[in-house]
This record gives sequence, C-alpha cells and structure tokens, in this order.
Amino acid sequence: MTTAFDQLADRILSGGAATTEDAVAVLRTPDSELMSVVAAAGRLRREHFGNTVKVNYLVNLKSGLCPENCNYCSQALGSQAPVLKYSWLSKDETLEQAGAGLRGGATRVCMVSSGRGPSDRDIDKVVEMTSALKDAHEDVEVCACLGLLKGGQAERLKAAGVDAYNHNINTAESNHDNIVQTHTYEDRVDTIGKAKDAGLSPCSGLIAGLGETDEQLAEALFALKDLDADSIPVNFLMPFDGTPYENTWELSPTRCVKILAMARFVCPDKEIRIAGGREMHLRSLQATALQVANSIFLGDYLTSEGQDALADLEMLRDNGFIILGMDESAFDDLIEEHRTKAAGRVASGGCGSSCGDGCGSASGGACGGHDEQDGPVIRRRGAGTDVAANA
Repeated sequence: MTTAFDQLADRILSGGAATTEDAVAVLRTPDSELMSVVAAAGRLRREHFGNTVKVNYLVNLKSGLCPENCNYCSQALGSQAPVLKYSWLSKDETLEQAGAGLRGGATRVCMVSSGRGPSDRDIDKVVEMTSALKDAHEDVEVCACLGLLKGGQAERLKAAGVDAYNHNINTAESNHDNIVQTHTYEDRVDTIGKAKDAGLSPCSGLIAGLGETDEQLAEALFALKDLDADSIPVNFLMPFDGTPYENTWELSPTRCVKILAMARFVCPDKEIRIAGGREMHLRSLQATALQVANSIFLGDYLTSEGQDALADLEMLRDNGFIILGMDESAFDDLIEEHRTKAAGRVASGGCGSSCGDGCGSASGGACGGHDEQDGPVIRRRGAGTDVAANA
C-alpha cells in the first residue's frame, strides 16, 4: 500500500521538496505508523548514501570553563555538572586522541574547544594541530568547532587544511533566546557564513528536547536547509545534573526517529548525523534510526560517555551497513581487532569492552546503554585523562 510518506518521497526524488506542513506531519505521525515513515525516508537515504555510514570522532581540546550561558550545556557558565575541566591539549595529546578514533574506523576528526570563540593564539594552536594530524593521517577530514569566529580566522583554518567548521544553530530562531542569552542567533548564523565564505564545509545542527514545539523543530531544519549546511548533527538533549535542563525528559525513542526522518525529508541529500544523546534516547532504535540517518559519532562525546565502540561497530555490521571509505573485509578486520582487545581486557580483569583499562563509568555500571533515570554518565577517559579513549 502506498502511504502519504511514500508519495512525499516520490515527490522529493522527482525534484520536489518537503514543505513545513510535511515536516510537522512527520513529527505527528502515530507511533503505529513509524515504520512507514522510516521506509519512505530510507528511500532518500539509500538514493544519496547507499548503505554507508560516515564515522566521526570527537576530540575535546579544551573542556569546561566557558563564559557563555547556554542552558543545556554541561560546560557553560553557571553549570554545576562535575565534568572534566582542563585547558588546551598539547599537539601530541591531540594526535594521540585523534589517532585512537581513526584506528577505530572514523574518517573525520572533530576538534572542539569550549569558549565564546577562539583568540588568534587559539587559532595558532589548531593550525599546528591540523598540520600535524594531516601529516600523520593523509586522508583524514578535520572539522573544527571553536565557537564564534572573527574576521580572517576561517581563512587561516582553511589554509591549514581544516575541511569543515561546525557551529550549531541548536534551535529555531524563535526559541533561541529561551536557551541562551550571552549571544544571539544572528551571531551563530554569522559564524556559519564566515566559515562557508572561506571555503570550509559548513556543519550545523540542532538539539531536540529543549522545550521546542513541532513547528520550531521544523523551523530549525528549514533554517539549516537555507544555510546549506553540508552536515547536520542532530543532538538529543542530555539533561546533565547541575544545569537548568536537569531532569528534563521530553523525548521518546520513536520521537527521536521521527525527528531524524523529518531531517531526511527536508534535507534529502545532506549528511544527517545522529549525535549526542543517541544511546540514552534512541536506545534499542539506534539501528532503525540509521535507516534514515547516515552518520554517527564513534565512542564518547565531549563531556559524557557514549556506547562502547565495539557495540557501535557491531551494530553497523549487524544491520547491513558499511563504514564510508572502508571495504567489507577491512570492516570485518576492524571488528575482530576490537574483539581481540576486549578479550584481552577480560583476561586481565578489565570490563571487557573497548573503552580502555576498566570501564571508566562514573556510575560503576556497564559501558554503554544509559538508563534515562540516571542521566548522562560523565566522561572520565580519553582526552584530558590518563585512561585510554573509547574508540
């Protein structure tokens, strides 16, 4: 039976476009019709990306101590979340952390620092890090995420070999002032424009679960379409204790899948990345969500732990996906390498995951798969620590 969502996919595949009304209708689909939405949006995903998944890896260059008051952020001014706080990683530390992600299957390294925006000396650091990373890993893509840019900084990053710049709009313009007051929506759009004008691939996305309406979610997606963002990270609010959004649970797994499907219908040929909060909110529907999205972060996030890296890779293979840029044989070898490492940790008394020497979980539980009642698990491994990264 042909559904309204099949007809929408037909229209888009024939050169048409989704409307705001289409996007809101996707969000309001009854859960009983979820798979009809996934099947239709999946046609668009396969048309543009086949069965590939792009794997990205985050390196938190500078954690915490941010002067901005973004209410959702564990690193923001006023946050009492007990996250790691440290100044800039050295070049060698950055190479070590990035290398872990690349060995784990990532093709893009996202170098992130907290703060309003970089100084020229900060740009010097990132330029040096990028040059060293490109020398060590010729084919790596580098995405920088350093906050609001000043004139000439994007051009310096581009000249150093940075490929993309991430700066999320986070929410609809009509909701922006409810979530942050120390900078404007226009400030964010201006930085995306600076990056694009310098020849950097614009990466910009949103956070769902901030009290926005269906119409505001659609507003944000169409704004990203108008900004021509090449990659769109879709984050799901992680309600850190000690932030204004602690104990905020607006999302269900099916709601999250519908949001990702809406993004695919609105931006059919763009990279839709399942970003922060996927394990906590999508839970058992992570693989279903990849039928419409085509990109994930591997391992941990900036201040919170993610799913065990081996579990990520096995999820991809079990559901018929391959990593972008890697053939099936190499993918099989990568998984076996992770399994061998995990088995070695079991033999030596570790937790048996690929998250490092011991679980590293702040809650003392198993790696990966967080219970929403417990909230995010604070990252205590990888960048800024002496514990091996989850990659």
